[in-house]
Amino acid sequence: MSFEFFMRLVGMILLAFAGLRFGFRLSEITGEPPEMWSLVSALVGALFGLILTPYLTTRPARTLRDYLSKVPAQQLVAGVIGLILGLVVAALVAWPLSFLPSPYSNILPVVAAVVFGYFGAAVFAMRRRDIFELFQGRIAGVGPAADEEGLTPSRKVLLDTSVIIDGRIADISQVGFITGPMVVPRFVLQELQHIADSADTLRRNRGRRGIEILNRLQKESRVPVHITDMDADDVDAVDEKLIALAKEMGCAILTNDYNLNRIAELQGVVVLNINELANAVKTVFLPGEDMEIRIIQEGRELGQGVGYLDDGTMVVVEGGRRYINDTITATVTKVLQTSAGRMIFARPANDNN
Repeated sequence: MSFEFFMRLVGMILLAFAGLRFGFRLSEITGEPPEMWSLVSALVGALFGLILTPYLTTRPARTLRDYLSKVPAQQLVAGVIGLILGLVVAALVAWPLSFLPSPYSNILPVVAAVVFGYFGAAVFAMRRRDIFELFQGRIAGVGPAADEEGLTPSRKVLLDTSVIIDGRIADISQVGFITGPMVVPRFVLQELQHIADSADTLRRNRGRRGIEILNRLQKESRVPVHITDMDADDVDAVDEKLIALAKEMGCAILTNDYNLNRIAELQGVVVLNINELANAVKTVFLPGEDMEIRIIQEGRELGQGVGYLDDGTMVVVEGGRRYINDTITATVTKVLQTSAGRMIFARPANDNN
């Protein structure tokens, strides 16, 4: 027997008894025999109890449970704290209101409790980020690891969709460069699932790769990988949600998205960009140094040859066209740093003279 069916039976019995009493009352008023009125009223009450009880008990409770399961923990805690403070204020206000003449002394304290309780819960829920940041700042300010502003940054990092699909985060986490837990919001998982279900083959493959990388992270990463249901309800775009969530958690965002990188930095959020990390750890060559390079193709200009270092850096060798498919010693002549990465210009070492 399901709980809802049990509640239907309870409601049917209760309303049947209520209908029975109502029938006796009607018989007294009309002066007719109570058997007919009580029987009809009991049957009507039982019918209404059987039909309406779930809509008054189990279904509202189930709806409330489903809603509370989706509410972020911080919003729920802030709402409860706000409700308690609102009721405290209402209790303080109720004392002078109780000296008013009747019926105001009975009605206004109840109205004050409803109004102050509602606005306390609503205000704290809407401003939960500011409230938690205030408390986090005060707590962190007394600790030994606090910085000059009294804030201690979290070692957690939020993973963006782009960095999961890229895949290099799996290798980076294995060698220990990520020291704190990696957090993946539920809305990022939903975006990955949406990409994996795309009709476009390339997007579908990218989404599936992202899901595989996430599974690999959970199995092989040195630091824990958490899935969080925390969300920013007041924004819709995934990038904006990530920035708001990073602010709320006091942690950094790990991404490859250039636009997200710049927007987050403008809002004071720390961003760890894997592309910038890759460029920073590339081998440094100065003009005049020699390198071993394999020429694999022609360059854009006449006579040029192009090769690549192990880290992917492009090397353009003047006069290197005749060395295609050969490994030569080249002397660096110029190094350019572009938005796409580092580019090295060189010429064959035996052509220096």
